[in-house]
Amino acid sequence: MHRIRTRTLVTAAALLLAAPLAPAAHAAEGVHVEGRLPSGATYLMDVPAGWNGTVLLYSHGYTPPGVPNPARNAPDDTTKSLLLKEGYALIGSSYATTGWAVTEAVPDQLATLDTFTARFGSAGRTIAWGTSYGGLVTTALAERHASRLAGSLSMCGLVQGGVANWNSTLDPVFALKTLLAPGSGIRLTGLPSPAAATQASDAMTAVLAEAQETAGGRARIALAAALHNIPGWNDPSQPRPASTDRDAQQSNQYQAVVGLVKFPAFVWRQEAESRAGGTMSWNTGVDYHAMLRNSPYLKEVKELYAKAGLSLKSDLRALDRAPRSRADTNAVDWMSRTSSFTGRLTKPQLNIHTTGDALIPVQSESAYRRAATTAGSAPLLRQRFVDNAGHCTFSPGEQIAALHTLEDRIRSGRWLGSDPAALNSRATAADPASPARYLPYSPTAYPRSYDRAHPGDGHRT
Repeated sequence: MHRIRTRTLVTAAALLLAAPLAPAAHAAEGVHVEGRLPSGATYLMDVPAGWNGTVLLYSHGYTPPGVPNPARNAPDDTTKSLLLKEGYALIGSSYATTGWAVTEAVPDQLATLDTFTARFGSAGRTIAWGTSYGGLVTTALAERHASRLAGSLSMCGLVQGGVANWNSTLDPVFALKTLLAPGSGIRLTGLPSPAAATQASDAMTAVLAEAQETAGGRARIALAAALHNIPGWNDPSQPRPASTDRDAQQSNQYQAVVGLVKFPAFVWRQEAESRAGGTMSWNTGVDYHAMLRNSPYLKEVKELYAKAGLSLKSDLRALDRAPRSRADTNAVDWMSRTSSFTGRLTKPQLNIHTTGDALIPVQSESAYRRAATTAGSAPLLRQRFVDNAGHCTFSPGEQIAALHTLEDRIRSGRWLGSDPAALNSRATAADPASPARYLPYSPTAYPRSYDRAHPGDGHRT
């Protein structure tokens, strides 16, 4: 397909004054447009020659500070190519800043949609979709700007919201410090600078490496993983362990815990704290006995503790006695306002998640289900699950099947063909070369739920 590439600097005034071009549905050739928003964010648009009138507004995942941050309008090249062949227009922005950028991401995505409309005319239908952190952005758009959308699709999304995410990220490192490095002085929250965060991350990584060499250390790492619901199969490059192979499960969890410590637990936390203006996490009042009892990995932890000759009860009592982290009220309020959810949907939303996700565990879906049910929005929400390890490891067909299922709900007002078998059939039809792995699944409860539909979730001092 011949593409016309343009690079434009767009200002708000120019958008108001510019006459829109004819819709791409009537264009003889596909159009590729790149440009920059007044915020400084870049945008990317692809409109096929046979535009079907639907615009897909894609929100990308978390981009750490210092990492290149290009605009993206699809989760991967194969899915993008298939969608363009089906006639969808694809748009998306970079967001004006990296890191925990929800306050920039939401307006930048809306501005990208405005820019599209100014150039190509109004779409027949706009669907917001996004992956990972982009699932949080997508859900924020769905709850706050539903009038701009026909529906939304969150894939492997951070739909537990910001406060719940950072609380749950605190729990495993609290357990690791308490049980493996109680006198280390490693700071878990209130990190004063990126350098301090990196130093803390490096120190905890060294503690983990040493602990993994002993049976007791491995058991305690498994306990920390269970508090975050990190599965024993969480990377598609890993062989899938047998259900009774605790050593293999723990080895896989160890790799995921190292990744958690290297990035979200310290370095990414520090960036988010700098935006929130303080510590937005707490574990005062948290009952780690109950949290472990509710974890799907309790049996594994018990078996590894028994194998190591350690007392699990003693270690849980140590967690009870250890000094807890307290939150800054203003920081919690900021994170709640900007990054937590009410559950109030007025348009359909479909969420899909892999069962073996270590970065955003599948239990995050339970957290959003809880909010939507309390808000009375449960009929508008569907959640479906893909049997695979890893974060956002969907096949192109699985993603397109979810999109088509959402479109059917938008058109008919009913969730038709949304069961796993129908989704797998759609996935195969969309891309016969990719796997179709939807399955019946119900995740356990999220360990640290927090949403704006439950006032009792407020932090404790």
